[in-house]
Amino acid sequence: MRWATRHWDDILRALLEHLMLVGVSLSCAFVIAMVLSIWSARRPKVYALVLLVTGMLFSIPSLALFALMIPWLGIGVLPAIVGLTAYALMVLVRNIATGFHAVPPEIIEAAHGMGFGYWRQLWEIELPLARPFIIAGLRIASTTLIGIATVAAYINAGGLGSIIFAGLDQRYPEKILIGGGLTALLAISVDLLFLWLQRRIARKTAREAQA
Repeated sequence: MRWATRHWDDILRALLEHLMLVGVSLSCAFVIAMVLSIWSARRPKVYALVLLVTGMLFSIPSLALFALMIPWLGIGVLPAIVGLTAYALMVLVRNIATGFHAVPPEIIEAAHGMGFGYWRQLWEIELPLARPFIIAGLRIASTTLIGIATVAAYINAGGLGSIIFAGLDQRYPEKILIGGGLTALLAISVDLLFLWLQRRIARKTAREAQA
């Protein structure tokens, strides 16, 4: 590990760039997915259309999608964030909408009977009950984006992928191992974090239901 001991600053910078790409993209995708899910969850035709469009975006190979953006957005961080945001939408929309669909109709009817308006019903009833599905969607989307973000190095977006591709170009196994190992470790760590959060919220929801 001679290269790693001399380039801790480069490794840390690549890791922070990777976290920034994933964090910003996931945040943007979450806001968009939340709006789309709230709008389409009770409208079957709209929901089907949203899933179709986001599913088509998800099916495009990552390198091809990044390349398609270059004529309009150039290279660098911006097209990477736009592409990663697009990839996360299908997973998030599907899980968030599923959470809304899982709310029992009798609870919605009871809320109507108590005089709850649309936004109060959404904020106090539907969102709390949908939390486990929302966290599950964030868990899947985050680990997916961590992997796809490595490809963004091809368009000069930085991140751990830059170390991996430098190792491939230079036939330098140490760089490949460090870049790939950190990517895997990051994905596992984020997955465990969301798993812990998901279980904690599930226990809290169960306690609230019993109260």
